[in-house]
Amino acid sequence: MKILVTGGAGYIGSVLVRQLLEKDYQVRVIDSLKWGGDALYDVVQNPNFEFLKGDVRDEAAIDKALVGIDGIVHLAAIVGDPACKKFSDEALETNWDASVKLFEKAEAAGVKRFVFASTCSNYGKMTDPTAFVHEDSELRPVSLYAELKVKFEDYILNKRKDTNMCSTSLRFSTVYGFSPRIRFDLTVNEFTRNVGLGEVQEIWGAQFWRPYCHVEDLSRSAILVLESPTEKVRANVFNVGNTEENYQKGMIMEEILKIVPNASAKYVESNEDPRDYRVNFSKIENELGFTITKTVPDGIREIYKLIQSGLIVDSHSQKFRNI
Repeated sequence: MKILVTGGAGYIGSVLVRQLLEKDYQVRVIDSLKWGGDALYDVVQNPNFEFLKGDVRDEAAIDKALVGIDGIVHLAAIVGDPACKKFSDEALETNWDASVKLFEKAEAAGVKRFVFASTCSNYGKMTDPTAFVHEDSELRPVSLYAELKVKFEDYILNKRKDTNMCSTSLRFSTVYGFSPRIRFDLTVNEFTRNVGLGEVQEIWGAQFWRPYCHVEDLSRSAILVLESPTEKVRANVFNVGNTEENYQKGMIMEEILKIVPNASAKYVESNEDPRDYRVNFSKIENELGFTITKTVPDGIREIYKLIQSGLIVDSHSQKFRNI
């Protein structure tokens, strides 16, 4: 199969591209390089890799990118609540308008598989703080980022479920861990970076729950869907993660304190975060056999080792953030 990865130079995309190449897929990436192309330098020489510089909002670029493609993993987006709030017009154009156009053009081009990177942020805030949400739970998006993910999910899973293209939505947990396009504006990575540099980490709203999943495992889930029987994944949605990997922010800090010597934190009481959800991941394990290979402590060790190496001169640089 020849796979198109939109946003393939990004945090998740640069990991996914390598995993696909290791499995002998032909891979084409389209990326606007908003955050640079450093993460793909070493794969350019791979004969099964092709790169197209382009924006998914550019229909001509998409037409070119779709030639000969069998499957798509659609990662390109304005990612995260803060970025979508700050760049709301670009988010609407990219996360909704361009995504719909990509889907329509892929369908017309005869693409067989379409895997959409959604988010567990779709759940917003649990109605029952003692329970776990699952794929059939009410979606309660509290940000433009999640609203657009929910809207496009509804489009591909309900409004366009009768298409010949097998489309699947993956609700990713909050991501962490090492990637060639490293980011330090993600909770686990940011906390570890800060205390690794000797800073005191402020923890706002330590009581709020989120599920977390390593970037390598999220990438593996996309490949798993591409390789799964169509009857299992067509017009279907899966949470991606592990039920044991739901953490409160305070719990993440506790894990960091076990790994980073002399780490210190300051806890600030806050009830302002509207997102609070614990997620059940039994569906993807039971139906597709998905299991994780890394946990939050593994990710903490990766980031701490990177910071301690001294290879990154300024880890607070804008290049390591999405906003």
